[in-house]
Amino acid sequence: MPPLIFDGQQWTCMHGELRLSSHFQPIFSLAHRRAVGHEALLRACDAQGRPVPPPQVLAACRSADELVYVDRMCRWLHSANFARQARADHWLFLNVHPAVFAQGPQRGTPGYMKSLTEQFNLRPEQLVLEVTEDAISEDERFGSAVELAHELGCLLALDDFGAGHSNFDRVWQIRPEIVKFDRRVVQRAALQPSVARLVAQMTSLLHECGALVLCEGIETLDEGYVALECGVDFVQGYLFGRPAIDLFTERAAPSLLDAVWSRFDEQHELSERRSRERLAPYRAALAQAAVEIAAGGSQAQACRAFLDLPAAELCYLLDEQGVQVGDNVASPRYEAERPVQFAPLADASQARWARRPYFRRALQAAGQVQVTRPYLSITGARMCVTVSVSLTLGGRRLVLGGDIAWDSSSD
Repeated sequence: MPPLIFDGQQWTCMHGELRLSSHFQPIFSLAHRRAVGHEALLRACDAQGRPVPPPQVLAACRSADELVYVDRMCRWLHSANFARQARADHWLFLNVHPAVFAQGPQRGTPGYMKSLTEQFNLRPEQLVLEVTEDAISEDERFGSAVELAHELGCLLALDDFGAGHSNFDRVWQIRPEIVKFDRRVVQRAALQPSVARLVAQMTSLLHECGALVLCEGIETLDEGYVALECGVDFVQGYLFGRPAIDLFTERAAPSLLDAVWSRFDEQHELSERRSRERLAPYRAALAQAAVEIAAGGSQAQACRAFLDLPAAELCYLLDEQGVQVGDNVASPRYEAERPVQFAPLADASQARWARRPYFRRALQAAGQVQVTRPYLSITGARMCVTVSVSLTLGGRRLVLGGDIAWDSSSD
């Protein structure tokens, strides 16, 4: 590695005519409400002091050997500047060029990493190696490189997830400890509730894969709120802290992080209140329908008041195994707007809905009306909310369900 030069503020080094230095952007845990790590970012300037974009530094490498050398030189420099500020309780996120990462087992990575950690008194588990998600090779070298990184004790972060042709196959292949959503993911989620629901589901699936989730590029309060609402673990972006020479040292939460939590509390309370108010007549009508059916009334007659409500679509009865008893009873509006493309799914008699939360919860809480979160109904491929309640008829326990149309503007 080249000699490091202290310029009075930090360590720098030379690569040809370029002077390289480090900036660090803090990464915050939403739950802990404090910084838990920093991403090291390369800064470069030419002989005239003009800034040079970091990707250009690596793109200018004329051989594989030079690429490995420059990539490792940057990590050496970042580690020196991180260690100078002695944050043993923080992760250091280090970007690794995918080609360099893949060549690790053949290029003496264990020796390099041992020298780096010993030179700067860093623990391997402090280091998070970032590999760009859309540049991962399909060759076998990546599997060996991943195994080596884990053997060394480092954490892996899959960067730019959600950009380009992202897929969960790579998550299973690499088994990263952290997945970083591309900034465009949260930007779209902040603008479209349907995208936000998808991001929340992706986050849940990544958690199932054993990965924590980080949203980068957070610039507005709306984006910070969406990240929190979607269940991500960490955030990074200009809203909370810009890249700087010095590490973020405050123990208290940044005021904007507290503002995101305040927004979450306010929105959650508002959403719950609106949902309760909107669903109150549907809950009352379904509860009354259950009473009438239990007393021997016909399903169609008992459900008329429910189906007369503006967004009501269907009513149906399920037995104790979740098998539908008879046909759906539909509102006139639903019948008129029934999507013809899904006609093969229209007949639900003998369908089994035992997997649905509204069925299980209704059986567990006898006589109490249950309400689901919005979900995609299979009978018409549209978003709906289901209210349900159990009843007893002729010695049999049944569950009465009612579907309510639920579009994105209803949230």
